[in-house]
Amino acid sequence: MAQVRLIGPDGNQLGVVPIQKALDLANQYDLDLVEVAPTALPPVCRIIDYSKFKYDQEKKEREAKKHQHQSKLKEIRLKPNIDDHDYETKLKQAITFLKKKDKVKVSLFFRGRQMEHMDLGRKIIDKFIADTQLDGQLEKEPSLEGRIISMVISPK
Repeated sequence: MAQVRLIGPDGNQLGVVPIQKALDLANQYDLDLVEVAPTALPPVCRIIDYSKFKYDQEKKEREAKKHQHQSKLKEIRLKPNIDDHDYETKLKQAITFLKKKDKVKVSLFFRGRQMEHMDLGRKIIDKFIADTQLDGQLEKEPSLEGRIISMVISPK
């Protein structure tokens, strides 16, 4: 006959008993017999109110979900002839995003004849990578797609 380790409604151990006796005890208390550890030998069952047990589990899951951070992808847009102060502002914003555990996509746009000066854009991208090394790491290498050099930096 199959046996289970039984825990009473007040949390005390009632020992190893046959399943039928456990069901009878649960009926005496007007509660449910719930298997809480099926892999244990013998399996562990509790005499509890199942709906309350289920509610408490959902409550724990909601609480755990509340403390999770959903990572978002933020975008920073640059141009090759960016001014120093504007660059610093964009850099600070990117570092703020990285500290909030968000990924940052950095896009450098070329317009018109700026395509002839790809080296200027590349210098700015390299400087951006160097300036964000303390707070983030390069996830996607800078790549040229049409008139845009883009890369992704993820938080450390």
